[in-house]
Amino acid sequence: MPGVAAISMGINCREDRLSFDDRNDGPFRSSPTGPRVAPPRQPPRQASARPPQFIGRRRPLWSVAIFILLLSGIGIRAYRDLSHPEAWAYWKDLYLSPGMTASLVAEADVDGAGHVRRILAIRGEIGAASASWFRERLDAAALAAGDIVVIASPGGDLNQAIVMGELVRWRGLATAVAAVDASGRQLRPARCASACVFVYAGGTNRYGVEGSQLGVHRFVATNPGRDPVAATQRTTGMVLNYMTRMGVSSAVVEAMTANRDVRWLDPQEAIAMNLVTDPVRGP
Repeated sequence: MPGVAAISMGINCREDRLSFDDRNDGPFRSSPTGPRVAPPRQPPRQASARPPQFIGRRRPLWSVAIFILLLSGIGIRAYRDLSHPEAWAYWKDLYLSPGMTASLVAEADVDGAGHVRRILAIRGEIGAASASWFRERLDAAALAAGDIVVIASPGGDLNQAIVMGELVRWRGLATAVAAVDASGRQLRPARCASACVFVYAGGTNRYGVEGSQLGVHRFVATNPGRDPVAATQRTTGMVLNYMTRMGVSSAVVEAMTANRDVRWLDPQEAIAMNLVTDPVRGP
């Protein structure tokens, strides 16, 4: 039927136009296979995560108080230690102003027989920390057994001198009483008195340099306590024991106890006491 076909075609054309003209109207989209559908939803934007902020923790007051108490305790203890004259003298002698000085002579002939040895020359007063100071100088000098320690000293701390003598003997070193001249190469005669004699007595060989002198005197206890006599006897016993172990005659101890002031030993007397074992000519 022509009329029906015409109407039908008109309807189809109208639908096509409506579909073409209205495909972008509204929030819907045309679908090639069916009616218009809504576009896919975009995922909601998430807020960017902020980096975590760390808030500093305050130190509890009790920990600060404990730290202050510990620091105070250390300070009080150090003050008590240094308040003793002996402790202060030790720190002063070791770190601030050592009473002794040292110099190394690479080659020297002390005995005059052509036996060249290394020499560590020390001089000055034996202080409260001289043994520690002396040990450090020996290590730095790297002396071998048979090398020589020459000493010139008016004396000083008896206990430190005995320790120094023990170090000399333990390392197998010889000793001599002498001093190094201004050139630092030649030895000249010197004096060794009081506690210095104990350092000298530690030598495996004890050279008696012509012109040098050894002086002895009586030792008394610095802190006698309630019984000064007993303290003096203990000191005398310590001195006698040390000299005996070093191979020195007890006659030197008798010479010490008999003289309050320094007594300078005759060279032949020092040899008879076995204090000098190898007398040599002057340097």
